[in-house]
Amino acid sequence: MQSPEKMLLKEPIKVGTTLLKNRLVFPPMATEKATKGEVSDDLVKFYAEKTQGGYFALVIQEHSYVSPEGKASKNQVSVASDATVAGLKKIAAAVHDNGSKILLQLAHAGSAADEGVTGLSPISCSAIPNMRGFTKGQQDEDFQTTTELAEDFSDDEMALPLTFDEIQIVKEKFVKAALRAKQAGYDGCEIHSAHGYLLNQFYSPLTNKRTDEYSGQTLEGRIRLQKEIVQAIRAKAGANFLISLRLGACDYAEGGTTIEDSVLAAKILQEAGLDMLSISGGLCDYTNPTSKRQGWFSDISYAIKAQVSMPILLTGGIKDADVAETLLEEQKADLIGVGRAVLRDSSWAEKAMS
Repeated sequence: MQSPEKMLLKEPIKVGTTLLKNRLVFPPMATEKATKGEVSDDLVKFYAEKTQGGYFALVIQEHSYVSPEGKASKNQVSVASDATVAGLKKIAAAVHDNGSKILLQLAHAGSAADEGVTGLSPISCSAIPNMRGFTKGQQDEDFQTTTELAEDFSDDEMALPLTFDEIQIVKEKFVKAALRAKQAGYDGCEIHSAHGYLLNQFYSPLTNKRTDEYSGQTLEGRIRLQKEIVQAIRAKAGANFLISLRLGACDYAEGGTTIEDSVLAAKILQEAGLDMLSISGGLCDYTNPTSKRQGWFSDISYAIKAQVSMPILLTGGIKDADVAETLLEEQKADLIGVGRAVLRDSSWAEKAMS
């Protein structure tokens, strides 16, 4: 690794109209510290502690549900109503006071929502069961295809397929959530389209069985909702509101999303006004079933970075500062996200930067 004075991690970078002081990002990490969706004191303290000293240029706050039926877990943060703004302001202020920028990640779990938590029937692009994480066992002898998996479920265990008009309502919920983040003082938002959640369900041909404008048969159809959400947020929130999207860039399963798909999707999203793309897993969840190297998805981020001009964020198992530096040197990404290592050691960023 280079000397601390010459570290690429320390170099500033412009993302949209926002200047970040370095390349280090604290990525979204589910804490389960909310209380009935509301920001708790413990959650504010968590972000204040992790950003102490301002060593992270950017923080992406954990996934927050944009609509009650899209809630993934009991203690997840809500951004589904105006009543959540007051609590969110406390987190944004704490992070800003420590000298870092902050985005709020907007999420809808789709078929992965817990009906026992929401009390509502899960919805998705198509009538599918919850397939989140199912490709993790791709290498196992008993691995099931999506067709075989679906046969294990009864009709009442399938998500309800959204109509065209209902999709427009979901889109508006993402936009309203983004505007609440802006009202709360966040520098921008991140759209969650990874890890088997709703937008990822639209993106994967394994789960999207639609034949309309959001068709699972074409890349343009599968990425259309994400593109429209980006465009709508940009139109309402303005040019200075940073918009990132976390893309489930590969399913690592036959018939699923591929690197080639995601290169084309990145170009479409950049044209729509996206400022930054964060690379992660698709139906395989947040791990890569084919690689345990630090920077699990670096092959994908490298391929996409070579084809677009917007900054690319890479996360996934990165725990050593010298590895983070090498990934930047090798042009695998423009920004590096380090999460679990920081959960274990709140001083990780300070040590890495010094």
